[in-house]
Amino acid sequence: MTSTTLRIGGDLDVHRLGFGAMRLPTGPGPDRARSLAVARRAVELGVTLIDTAHLYGGGANEELLAEALHPYPDGLLITTKVGVARSADTGEWGLDARPAVLREQVDLALRRLRVERIELLQLHRIDPETPLAEQLGTLGELQSEGKIGHLGLSEVTVDELNEARALVDVASVQNGYNLLEREHEPVLAACEAAGIAFLPWRPVAHGDAGANAEVAAVAAELGATPTQVSLAWLLAHSPVMLPIPGTARMAHLEENVAAAEVTLSQEQYDRLKG
Repeated sequence: MTSTTLRIGGDLDVHRLGFGAMRLPTGPGPDRARSLAVARRAVELGVTLIDTAHLYGGGANEELLAEALHPYPDGLLITTKVGVARSADTGEWGLDARPAVLREQVDLALRRLRVERIELLQLHRIDPETPLAEQLGTLGELQSEGKIGHLGLSEVTVDELNEARALVDVASVQNGYNLLEREHEPVLAACEAAGIAFLPWRPVAHGDAGANAEVAAVAAELGATPTQVSLAWLLAHSPVMLPIPGTARMAHLEENVAAAEVTLSQEQYDRLKG
């Protein structure tokens, strides 16, 4: 039987279907009101991990979640990411994990999220222009200072994960992965072997799941949607898998969360695995 919960970093117990907040509009007006309602509904439906990042609106997404959910209910984990910054010269976003930038972004995240510690902080991307030891060393110092609970990585290879683990304890990895796009299978296997949570972003291929004949067939057999089947397959595929589907629409949110109740037979799982 597929477990419904996952422990991250040895002490953070969360439900295995999270919510990615990236798509929530943060501007004023009706769109913002809908974003606040979706975030609150996610928690009502039992979501206990919400993913955001400095990159999402330059912190506006973090502020939106705080407006929607603070004071946070017990057991809710909001994880954010740092290491991507906007150039003061060009206005373009790019990788920037220099120590001073990481420190500033963590301090800003603490203020925007209205917390004293970020329980799970992920490096959005490894910055090739800054030595990895400096990037992770800075985050490790912030961890020692009590500003960060656990550290995670995003979009890494197995070699990069191994290099990082020689420097810090890695609690999570967030790579692109879904039923139809599994190039990071070796990274998932490494995470599973080490007990590291794997948070696939884009856990459902862009509109493609329903066009896949096998996914559509299994969905019809179960009376579920192709999206739900795709998410259910991820949950069955690895015990460290924690999908974070994102949406700005209430109906899609409810569809996604309901995927936790979809159970694949071994035969259906194998057919989808291919």
